[in-house]
Amino acid sequence: MAFSSRLLEKVKPIWRKNHNHPFVQEMGSGSLDKEKFRFFMIQDYLYLIEYAKLFAIGTVKASDVKTMGEFARLLDSTLNTEMELHREYAKKFEITEEELEKAEPAPTTLAYTHYMLHVGNNGGLAELVASLLPCMWSYAEIGKELNEIPGAASHEFYGDWIEMYASQEFQSLTNWTISMLDDLAEEKPEHELVHLEEIFLNTTRFEYMFWDMAYKQAMWPLQ
Repeated sequence: MAFSSRLLEKVKPIWRKNHNHPFVQEMGSGSLDKEKFRFFMIQDYLYLIEYAKLFAIGTVKASDVKTMGEFARLLDSTLNTEMELHREYAKKFEITEEELEKAEPAPTTLAYTHYMLHVGNNGGLAELVASLLPCMWSYAEIGKELNEIPGAASHEFYGDWIEMYASQEFQSLTNWTISMLDDLAEEKPEHELVHLEEIFLNTTRFEYMFWDMAYKQAMWPLQ
């Protein structure tokens, strides 16, 4: 069994909760409150700034030129494709550049990104990939699922998000990252595989917390 299959089996209950979260389901049906999505886009913009740094760290930790190039491609895709989508959404939701630049991360955004960067800076390449993969993999699967709902991909506000994550380009980048983790996990002793499982499980949990945060528009309890 490929290590990625083992991971998916391990996190399947949380994985399905992520996909079935009201935020995701209402985005697919087009019934999601625009203010909730607006909150999500601002927080996701802040998240992606930190997430992109993981690909830069991966470029440094890679041991061959081909892998360095793939991480550079992931960095470019995040900074110049995903974040472009966010800037376009900003216009639709009347989010100014000043609002984006002055936005403060919610507690969940801070905790999630700090955890990944801690793992990425202090672990090896396998640990880094295990930490960043749940976001990519779950978005790729959610994008495909929502894209199958009639009319979802053409929705005025949520269609572009669905189309991007269902796109062949994003699916290919995700599949490469999955394959890379499988390769990195080969011949590792069981205790190291268990450690990678723990990292993957933690960031999968953070994915659920991020959807929930956005749905509740949850900032600090005391402002």
